[in-house]
Amino acid sequence: MTDRSARPPAMDASDWLLLVLLSLLWGASFFFGKIAVEQWPPLAVVLARVALAAAALLIVVRASGLSMRLGRQVWLAFFGMGLLNNLIPFGLIFWGQTQIASGLASILNATTPLFGVVVAHLFGGEKASGSKLAGVAAGLVGVAVLMGPDAVNGIGGALLPQLACLGAALSYGFAALYGRRFRGLPPLVTATGQVTATTVMSIPLVLVFTPPWTLPVPSLQTAAALIALALLSTALAYAIFFRIMSRAGGTNVMLVTFLIPVSAILLGWLFLGEALLPRHFAGMAGIALGLALIDGRLLARRRPAPHD
Repeated sequence: MTDRSARPPAMDASDWLLLVLLSLLWGASFFFGKIAVEQWPPLAVVLARVALAAAALLIVVRASGLSMRLGRQVWLAFFGMGLLNNLIPFGLIFWGQTQIASGLASILNATTPLFGVVVAHLFGGEKASGSKLAGVAAGLVGVAVLMGPDAVNGIGGALLPQLACLGAALSYGFAALYGRRFRGLPPLVTATGQVTATTVMSIPLVLVFTPPWTLPVPSLQTAAALIALALLSTALAYAIFFRIMSRAGGTNVMLVTFLIPVSAILLGWLFLGEALLPRHFAGMAGIALGLALIDGRLLARRRPAPHD
């Protein structure tokens, strides 16, 4: 008998709208993070990001009448999720951004669905179909075309920072699988639990490697970037992330990393007056094709209905 629970459900229109909103919030995180790591070390930025996000989410949880008294097993699971979904990838990406451009970091981050498909295939019982693998490939090509030659020229020039960003994508892939265990919890509670657990894990690391009393007082720009990173790109973003995951599964929610470069380009066009070039539209078309193939419904409509 086939285990239907292992198959990720298809996403409806509201899931896709939330995914686009999430891509905007996480696309901005590369910009905010780049500003923050210019003045503070990566671990300190990680702690500020998750601690402020946890404080905001705990207030919202309390105001919503929800409870964080969930038992030892659930909190241990939050620590596992916080490690895979926050502490490891945030630290690796922020460290990578100290040496490579944000555009290149976002391209490397866009490999997350590839790792997600592989991890789900090997460990999660989600067999990767040919169309899904083709969708991953089309999405990656679309991201590379979208960002253009200037962003990819750095590939190979700074190997360790790039490997760090790829390590972050792999960690996100495992987090998508690990996050299945939270489907019975309210998304807001799951988001709050994982960032709170990450805060607890981050404090001793910061005290040992980057003591707060040795850090410079953040400039107004850095402080604004940290606050936006915490409240918009973490607290709000993770509330949306776990809502999508609870409805559509971890593999589907990882598609957001294909949309992040699209969001970055459109935000630059809308607010910074940056030009939209032909390669941008070509890249977006490749990403759209990849998303359609991974979602699967486009091919399903083309298949003939089964006969009795």
